[in-house]
Amino acid sequence: MKKIFLISFLALSLSLVTFIMYPSPIDSAAWNPPPAPALSDSPQTTANTRLTKAELLAKGEIYGPEDVAVDNQGRVYAGTQDGLIKRVLTDGTVKTWVDLGGRPLGLHFDRSGNLIVCDAYQGLLSISPSAVVTVLTNSADNIPFRFTDDVDIASDGKIYFTDASSKWSQPDYMLDLLETHPYGRFLVYDPATKTTTTLINKMYFSNGVALSQNEDFVLITETWRYRVIRYWLKGDKAGTHDIFIDNLPGFPDGVSGNSKGMFWLAIPSLRLPDLDKMHPLPWLKNLSAKLPDALKPKPIDYGLVLGLDENGTIVTSLHDPEGLTLKEITSAEEHNGYLYLGSLHNDRIGKLKLGN
Repeated sequence: MKKIFLISFLALSLSLVTFIMYPSPIDSAAWNPPPAPALSDSPQTTANTRLTKAELLAKGEIYGPEDVAVDNQGRVYAGTQDGLIKRVLTDGTVKTWVDLGGRPLGLHFDRSGNLIVCDAYQGLLSISPSAVVTVLTNSADNIPFRFTDDVDIASDGKIYFTDASSKWSQPDYMLDLLETHPYGRFLVYDPATKTTTTLINKMYFSNGVALSQNEDFVLITETWRYRVIRYWLKGDKAGTHDIFIDNLPGFPDGVSGNSKGMFWLAIPSLRLPDLDKMHPLPWLKNLSAKLPDALKPKPIDYGLVLGLDENGTIVTSLHDPEGLTLKEITSAEEHNGYLYLGSLHNDRIGKLKLGN
């Protein structure tokens, strides 16, 4: 018995030494996050059950509808984990519209009815009403896009979008989080000149994009820093950026404007206390990066969308505290009195009548 115990102990010790000595895929940086605010700190963020009243579209027929867009016929479009763009008809029927073979994330219709898509692997795409796919751009400054993420389109046709990481691709977003280096970019594509320009470099996972009502600024979520950045397009501050809102209670993802002075900000997960404790300790994050995916930090099952005014003040919030109806919400798009809600891993699209 003692021999078996000794052999088991030696095998375990050898495995542990091998694990520690094996190189980490990341070279993490230290960061000291600010203390996380509690949802109960403000009446505007106190938990409610408004999201549990949402109608569920395409339930069980779609997986990972990261972002949603609605056309002028009321049909709902969403990209899936397996590279499809699916279309939900007004009668609820779900059809595959286009197979991109990549990972479609951000979606937005332009004035000509083309669906502009951020495909994580292929870059910024345009899909015509007849489903013809065109690559608009897939690099900037001689650096290929590795994680094309979200998009919004100005009235002059310019397309503002993000490349979340120039190092890590979509399946490795947790490594980007643990490494804590600013690999993200915020960019603009001008269809008139077919040129792509980097507007902000070195962002900590640049994610959602949304223009203001008067298009005098554009918001970019910086997911790993729990904040939203504002880039000025007009006025004395044009070409500069500042912090729009900081120290959010969770990870900000997609953001959209309703053209009435309100932004909807999707929060796919509340802050993870254990992760915040790890951030000041690069060696611990380097070890964590070597663990199987099942043992890496996981999002909290909670549905949350924040409503912000154009001054960066939270004015309302929508919750599903159990995450049973909607969770991991990554986008919130307002259309004709309803809020359409996408998710990174869920099998449904939420449709919530505003005012509920």
